[in-house]
Amino acid sequence: MIEDNEDNIAPEDALTGGDDASLDQAVEQDGEAPEFSDDAPGFDMLADADADNGTEVNGTEVNGATNGSYKVLARKYRPRNFDDLIGQEAMVQTLTNAFDSGRIAHGFMLTGVRGVGKTTTARILARALNYQTETMNAPSMALAEDGAHCAAIMDGTHVDVIEMDAASRTGIGDIREIIDNVRYTPSAARFKVYIIDEVHMLSKAAFNGLLKTLEEPPEHVKFIFATTEIRQVPVTVLSRCQRFDLRRLTLDDTQTLLSRTCAAEHVSLPEEALKLIARAADGSARDALSLLDRALAHMDGAHIDPDGSGGVDETTMRGLLGLADRGRIFDLFDLVMAGQVSEALAEFEAQYVMGADPAVILADMAELTHWLTRLKFVPAAQEDIAFSAQLRARGVAAAEKLSTRILSRVWQVLLAGTDEVARAGNARAAAEMVLIRLAHLADMPSPEELIKHYDAAPKASAAPASNSGGAASGGASAGGSHASGPVASHGSTAASTAPAVMAQTQNAPVLQNFQAVVDMVAEKRDIGLKHALENGVHLVAFEAAAFTPQGGARAGRIELRLAEGQDNVAQELTRKLRDWTGQSWVVSLSKEQGAATIGAVKQSVADRREEAALEDPFIKTALAAFPKAEIVSISDFDTGLSADNGEAPLDDGEASDTDADA
Repeated sequence: MIEDNEDNIAPEDALTGGDDASLDQAVEQDGEAPEFSDDAPGFDMLADADADNGTEVNGTEVNGATNGSYKVLARKYRPRNFDDLIGQEAMVQTLTNAFDSGRIAHGFMLTGVRGVGKTTTARILARALNYQTETMNAPSMALAEDGAHCAAIMDGTHVDVIEMDAASRTGIGDIREIIDNVRYTPSAARFKVYIIDEVHMLSKAAFNGLLKTLEEPPEHVKFIFATTEIRQVPVTVLSRCQRFDLRRLTLDDTQTLLSRTCAAEHVSLPEEALKLIARAADGSARDALSLLDRALAHMDGAHIDPDGSGGVDETTMRGLLGLADRGRIFDLFDLVMAGQVSEALAEFEAQYVMGADPAVILADMAELTHWLTRLKFVPAAQEDIAFSAQLRARGVAAAEKLSTRILSRVWQVLLAGTDEVARAGNARAAAEMVLIRLAHLADMPSPEELIKHYDAAPKASAAPASNSGGAASGGASAGGSHASGPVASHGSTAASTAPAVMAQTQNAPVLQNFQAVVDMVAEKRDIGLKHALENGVHLVAFEAAAFTPQGGARAGRIELRLAEGQDNVAQELTRKLRDWTGQSWVVSLSKEQGAATIGAVKQSVADRREEAALEDPFIKTALAAFPKAEIVSISDFDTGLSADNGEAPLDDGEASDTDADA
C-alpha cells in the first residue's frame, strides 16, 4: 500500500483498471502475463498495471510511450480497493462490518508512519462511500469493478471529494471555506467527502473552528483525516472521529510486494537483495518501491539480461543503500574496545576523509552496540540481514567476548557523545574525544575486578583522631556509647552493675549516659526536644539515677550549658524524664564550657571517617578508575574510630546517618 500526497495528478490507464486493451496488448508483446495467487491479498493491482509503465521493459517499448512519461513504481502500483491493502486486515474488517450494518461514521482518522497508505486509504474509503454502478447504488466495501465516480476519486479530481493539504493550508480561513460549503449538497456523488492530509499541522484556531461542524455535520458530508503525528491532534478532534492505526508492513509483506513487483516488471533480483530493500524500507511500502526503482535503474544502466542473470547482487545493493561501510564501522569498534587509541583515531580519520559524517559514525557504532547486545538475548538477531554473513560471525564472537555491563557502558557513552557532537562547533573533534573516552573505558577494571583487588589488598588501619582535652571528655558524654560503655562525668566511672540490676528489678528504665536520654526522647517522638538536646546544649555533667545498696533511690543529675539562641529546656526535660522513667531527675544550667554538642561530634566523626575512607585501597582504586567520581555518603564502616583520651569506638548506627561529599 503506497501513500501519495500529490494532488490533481492526471489519470493513467493503468490506474483506472479498465483498459483491458492495453493489458491484452502488453500480453501479446511480452508473451505471457505474470501469474498471481488468488489467495494473496494486496497484490492484485500488479496484474492491472504490469504493461502500462510507459517506458521500455527489457528493451521493448510499451504502448509507444517515451521515457519522459515513465511512472514510478510507487504510483504505478497504488492500491485501488480494500483487497489491495497490505497488512491492514483489522481496519478492513471493522469498516466492512460498519458498512454491512449501516453504522458508517461521519468522521475517520487515519494515522501511521510515512508510506503505509493513509492518503490512498482515504481515497479508497471515499470511493466506497460513493460507490455506484449499473447494478449497485449504495456504499459498499466490495469494489470489484470501477463505478461511476471511482476513476475521478482515485485520481483526486472528483468535484465532490475535496482533498486539502493541511501542511500548506493551516489557517482558520481555509477551514471557514469548508464550513461555508458543507451546507451545499453534492453535485454528482452520494456524499461530499473532505480529505484533509497532515491534519496535525492545522492551527489551533482552525481546529477550534472545525469542531462544531465535525461534531454535527450534514448527512451528506463525511470527513477523512490523515496524519503521521497523532499526538499533535487535539483530543477534542479525536473524540469526534473513528480512529484507525495503519500498521507498518512486516518484512515478509514487504518482501512479497517487492517480489511480485519484480515479476510484473519482468526483472529478477536475488532474495538477499530484496531482503535488504525490505529492511531499509522500515515498514513503508512507498519507500520499498522507491528503493526498488533505484535498483532497477541501476540494472537498466548495466543492461541486465531479462532472466535476471548478472543482476544487482547483495554487495551492489549494500552499496546502493549505503551499507557498504559496516565492516569498517566494526573495525573501528574493535580498535576502540581494544584500547588502541592511535589506530582507532586513524581509522576514524580515514572514514572522515571519505565523506562520513562524525555523528553518523557514532550512530552506526551505537547501532552495532545495540545489535551485539541483542545477540546475547535474542538468537534470531544472528539472522539480521543488515549485516553480511562475515559480519554476523564477527558479531557472535564479539558478543561472547564482551559482557553486558561493558556494552551498556559503551551504549551510554555513545548516546551522550552523539548529543555532544550535535552541539559542538567542531563535530570531528567532539567525535574523536568520544572515541578516546571509549578507548580508556574499555580497559577499565570491572566492578568484580575492583572487589577482587580490594579483597587482596591489606586492610587500612584507622588512625586515632586528635581532639582537645575538654572536647574529648565532653564527646564521651555527649556523643555517647552503648549503655554498656563507660560514662565520663568529671572523671567518674560508670555506675556500678548492682544499682543497674536493682533498677531493672524495679522496672525502671536505665539511662546510663546522656546519649541514652536523647535516645529515649527520640523514642517518645518529641522531635523538638531531641533537636535541642543534640544541637542546642553542651553537656557539663551527667549522673545516672540509681538505687542505693540500702534500698533507697538517688536522683539523676544533668548539668547543661545552653548554646547561643537556644531556649531553656531544663524544666521541660526534668518533667518529661520523671514522667517517662518514674525516677527523680534534676536538670540544671551551668556556665562552664562543657562538651561539644552531639551534632558537632557526629560531624567530626563523619569528617574522620571520610579521611579514613580516602586512605582505603579500594576507594583509591575506584577513584583512580573513575576520575569524576566522588564520595557522597558513608553508610557503613566496619573499623571503629577511636577518639583521644581513651574514648570508646563509635557504633555503626552513627555511620548510617553520616553523609560526606568529596
